[in-house]
Amino acid sequence: MNSLLLPLAIFVPLIAGTILLAGRCVPTALAKGLAAFAFLFPAVSGILLWYGFDASATADGFNYVTTLPVGIKDLGIALTLGLNGLSAPLFAMAGIVGVAAGIQALSTEVEQPNRYLGLLLFMLSGLLGLFASMDAAFFYFFHEFAFLPTFILMLRWGGHGRYATAVFMAVFLTLGAMISLAGIIYLYNTTGATSFNILKLKEAAATLDATSQSSIFGFLLFGLGTLVSLFPFHSWAPEGYAVAPTPVSMLHAGVLKKFGLFGLIQIGAFILPEGLKAWAPWMLWLGLGNIVLLGLVTMVQRDLKLLVSWSSVAHMGACFLGIAAFASGKVTGLGGVAVMMFAHGLSVALLFVLTQAVFKRTGTFVMADMGGLATKAPVLAALFVAATMASVGLPGFANFWGELTIFASLAHLVKSQPWVLVAALTGIIISAIYGLRAAAAVFFGPESETVKAAPARDIAFGERLAAGVLLVALVAVGFVPSLVTKPVDAALEKFKTAAPAAIVEPAVTAANAE
Repeated sequence: MNSLLLPLAIFVPLIAGTILLAGRCVPTALAKGLAAFAFLFPAVSGILLWYGFDASATADGFNYVTTLPVGIKDLGIALTLGLNGLSAPLFAMAGIVGVAAGIQALSTEVEQPNRYLGLLLFMLSGLLGLFASMDAAFFYFFHEFAFLPTFILMLRWGGHGRYATAVFMAVFLTLGAMISLAGIIYLYNTTGATSFNILKLKEAAATLDATSQSSIFGFLLFGLGTLVSLFPFHSWAPEGYAVAPTPVSMLHAGVLKKFGLFGLIQIGAFILPEGLKAWAPWMLWLGLGNIVLLGLVTMVQRDLKLLVSWSSVAHMGACFLGIAAFASGKVTGLGGVAVMMFAHGLSVALLFVLTQAVFKRTGTFVMADMGGLATKAPVLAALFVAATMASVGLPGFANFWGELTIFASLAHLVKSQPWVLVAALTGIIISAIYGLRAAAAVFFGPESETVKAAPARDIAFGERLAAGVLLVALVAVGFVPSLVTKPVDAALEKFKTAAPAAIVEPAVTAANAE
């Protein structure tokens, strides 16, 4: 039954989206009911699959494996779905963000709602598929499948400047995707593998020398790094998130951006350990670029949605530091990255929901025109402050465990250069400054003229429900981090049995405590 649940979680949104896009005459009430079910089903399924995951049940650590009769047999491409310890919590995270984005979309009035909801469901289906794919070719396919509706949604329902921004974003992401695809094909050809299945690729890559691994990993790093907005290939992201409709920003910044990090771990670090070693110093420096330089850029933003967008890009730097630390043998680094990916997906989606709620009540994103909104919207203020604390990494939220384990592993990596750790830790200070300053500028102090003229209403039920779903998940993992770290440790344990001893040490994630 669970094996059937995995493909159903992917195809239910796809089928519902197809009905909504094809059936223009479907009544609005029926369309919204169908969309609500299609958004909810993957979230419930993802949580159930995550809860039932057992890495010890199989030799390779994958559960719920299902092969569908889709692909190209002669090239060894087959649609094989399954979840391991890394993908299980991320698949659940995608479902949770998806249902929150669906609630946000269903509570917003737009032109042509059937098309709008249908495209969002197509996007969600692709996001779920990329985390469940055990085939590297379909891994790439699902990313492209999720990006195409993103582009259309931005063009049709985006904000000011959407046409130029959407094209600019498409150029960057297409280029990054093509480079990463070249890396996957390079890996397939160089190893002489007969299948794009990642387990088969891993087995075939065991004979590769360090030079070949380094070359292939370089393609993956710069291709997938562009998709994650790694410095200096980040410029497409902030403007794109600011212009996109809020549910699209939630799904893209919260989930689709994790595609690159997930690929760097699942295909890069797990299959090409020597390549990871060779590129680790570059990842360290570029990750610091995200944390420090882009963090400073975030500090000077005066537009609230742009600030949230830039902060999303800046926080990605810590993930690259954790992957780099894994090259030195620190398992905690990769465990921290997994928790950080999970937590960031939820927290940035939460901030986008609340930012849009602020806009609905003030009519502006310019923070200088705000102030004192807490007097009219105290619940919105409380949720925004909580989201800010989560993003900063306050204990009690999932983000804390991700940052703690990443920086602890980084300390081991740079013992002879402690200034690197100091530079990385400045990111916490920088994010606290811009996050708290934004909360103060919008909600506290004397009421601005804009707020005085705003309607006296707090956050609406739909917005409150979307925010609540995300906040509950953040707090749950914040208090019980083993929900994420235990399956991740299991995935690392399976990898360790086949990896060179110099790459992995017999440690488990530091946050693996109840």
